[in-house]
Amino acid sequence: MTSFQRKTGLGRGLSALLDDTEATHPPKNGVNPVSETRQEGSNSNAIGHINISDIETNPYQPRTEFDQVALNELSESIRVQGLIQPITVRKQSEGKYQLISGERRLRASKLAGLTEIPAYIRNANDQQMLEMALIENIQRENLNAIEVALSFQRMLDECSLKQEQLGERVGKNRSTVTNYLRLLKLPPAIQISIRDQKISMGHARALINVDQVEKQLFIHDEIIDKGLSVRKVEELVRSINSVQVKPKPAKQPAAASFEYQKLQRDLASKFSTKVKLKVGENGKGAIEIPFVSEDDLSRILELLDW
Repeated sequence: MTSFQRKTGLGRGLSALLDDTEATHPPKNGVNPVSETRQEGSNSNAIGHINISDIETNPYQPRTEFDQVALNELSESIRVQGLIQPITVRKQSEGKYQLISGERRLRASKLAGLTEIPAYIRNANDQQMLEMALIENIQRENLNAIEVALSFQRMLDECSLKQEQLGERVGKNRSTVTNYLRLLKLPPAIQISIRDQKISMGHARALINVDQVEKQLFIHDEIIDKGLSVRKVEELVRSINSVQVKPKPAKQPAAASFEYQKLQRDLASKFSTKVKLKVGENGKGAIEIPFVSEDDLSRILELLDW
């Protein structure tokens, strides 16, 4: 296998989209015209050197952040050894191309001062563009769990795939796909911590099993503040879920006024737990601030400056 052969392990979906029979030998340096063209059905597949200035970026690129240090390292490698793996583009108009996959390689080649770059030239519609870009990133880039989850969700929504089909595309079973998608149901603060690798996928899976946002946020803060292991978090989740709150049979009071409702929401936000504000017709009432553990009580007392 030559250095220009397409790497395996990209999943059957991407293989089908990119065509497993693509050319394996690029043109020699300095050859600008397409060196090989094949016609298979409606797809015209070619490989050649094209001007970097004629390539526009992929609007369906799922990754928005690129590590600058890693880009510089790749750029230096390209400057010394050249670009080993071609990018993939589709032809837009005469002499103009749109990137399908390989944005990291394209950026590094620009940094290295290249004016031409080897590329596979494909015919692809917008849906194929999106699917190829997503699959290429999922399987070739070191995406964090939230980026993977968002890519999975986009494939379901925009490529009209079912979870079983998605699993086949990316080479993962349905339960793995489901676990990633469930991350998107967590509060934004927790998703950010997963993205920034402050908590692990194991922590996140445990948090998913907590049914109240305020409890999820409390446990999340405990993980960050105390460096809790996944096992400790699982134990804490089981402990919290075992506490059953029995509904009161008494008749519920009339709905609170808008001002009281807003106050209740503000208090819940301040204490990161569900706060109950009870106000009687005579203006008297009570505030209930529940806690789930001694540590939680200490946290609430600190907020009260007790």
